Amino acid sequence: MIQDIRPEDIERESFRIIEEEFFARTGRHPVDFDAREFAILQRVIHATGDFSLTDSIRFHPQAIDRGLAAIRGGRNLYADVGMVAAGIGSKLQSAFCGRVLCRVGDAEVARRARETGRTRSETALEMASGDNVGIVAVGNAPTALLAAIDLVRQGTFAPDLIVGVPVGFVNAAESKELLVAAGIPAITVLGRRGGSPIAAAIVNALLKMA
Repeated sequence: MIQDIRPEDIERESFRIIEEEFFARTGRHPVDFDAREFAILQRVIHATGDFSLTDSIRFHPQAIDRGLAAIRGGRNLYADVGMVAAGIGSKLQSAFCGRVLCRVGDAEVARRARETGRTRSETALEMASGDNVGIVAVGNAPTALLAAIDLVRQGTFAPDLIVGVPVGFVNAAESKELLVAAGIPAITVLGRRGGSPIAAAIVNALLKMA
């Protein structure tokens, strides 16, 4: 049956339904989770309609605290694609003075990528590494996530948090496994699933907490 509900109440009702159906869909209770982790998972489910992500989402123990510190400290967020940036919008800058950066479409990025034979995603990430980036949000390109991991390991990039949820069949699952193994403060979804809506949902949940 179609519900008669005011637009401003739709999200609240959606979150109520997620919590109500959570056990039936997953076999687990919301209280089984850290409250902040469940708040992020709930927003991810809201963005995707997929309760099964409960089994594959992973949180580094320091991830949420580090992400909140970056937001509250006014550090910038780097998004690997425009869809992630659009999903976050201006909320970061308006509330905390940080900016959402996405350079994959820049002409200079395209030029350097052609010269080096690397993808635009990894080239853009590397070029943004000196821009006071506190959070890296990767929803599309495994090459961007791999570049972020390499730069952190080299000591030339120091984001507080990596939200690494690239989607796809080539190196997506492998890049996320490498992220977890590296011990970098991160939030990820294991396997091939992921995407820009999930990356944006995780960041938006952190913004709401902050």
